[in-house]
Amino acid sequence: MKFQFYKKVLAIACAIALGSCSNDDVINSTEGNGSLKLKFDHRYGETDFIMGATYTTSQGEAIKVDNIKYIVSNIVLTKDDGSTYTYPKSKSYFIIKEQSPVLFTVELADIPAGNYKSVKFGIGVDQEQFNLGAAGQGDFLAQAQAEGMMWSWSAGYKFLAFEGNFTSATVAQSTLFKVHTGQTGTNYNYTEVSLNFPDKALVRPTITPQVHIMADLSKILDGANKIGLSQQPNIMGGAILASITANVQSMFAVDHVHND
Repeated sequence: MKFQFYKKVLAIACAIALGSCSNDDVINSTEGNGSLKLKFDHRYGETDFIMGATYTTSQGEAIKVDNIKYIVSNIVLTKDDGSTYTYPKSKSYFIIKEQSPVLFTVELADIPAGNYKSVKFGIGVDQEQFNLGAAGQGDFLAQAQAEGMMWSWSAGYKFLAFEGNFTSATVAQSTLFKVHTGQTGTNYNYTEVSLNFPDKALVRPTITPQVHIMADLSKILDGANKIGLSQQPNIMGGAILASITANVQSMFAVDHVHND
């Protein structure tokens, strides 16, 4: 009986060891393709962002946001060996929006397996793509029109739409505000964001990492450049867009990576 018992124990131990080795092989293998998800989590300062809630800016203005959308594009992933993978340009345009309680997720398919350490993406539509004309925009043009992310074809895309109402010490009655970025005059106002991962994203045929990106919406008005709405509630052009574009570039950070 003892012999039979020891045989069973040995068999179980071997099975566990083989399973562990098999799992290690899957994790260590960098062959084939997999997927990666970018999950965008909106915050306002130190708190979760809630559409319609009241937030106070550094200018003492009380704002309620009822629309936030922005275009993410031209995604480039960097591996731990320094090599990069550029997501196909024809598939690399996404409109991110608030849709609580579910986080807006961009799923990138057919990514070469590897250990990725950072991501770079644009905010807006790059000038090279826009210069292809309406016929060269593919399905994204219709999507942008449906989401209200275009002024007109001649005026171009809205890279960011941040809208709501506000009051202040000098504006007692609730007043609509609109902040739209995009091309204005000779300034294109397209910018790029580069983010390092706190842990490597392990893309495998059987592992789809989730990169949790925090976007602090307070920085649109309260980044390095402080923007007041009382004097100019509708911001859609002029030199001030360069200041807002710089603010938007700084509002993203990677909180954590899940390798599930």
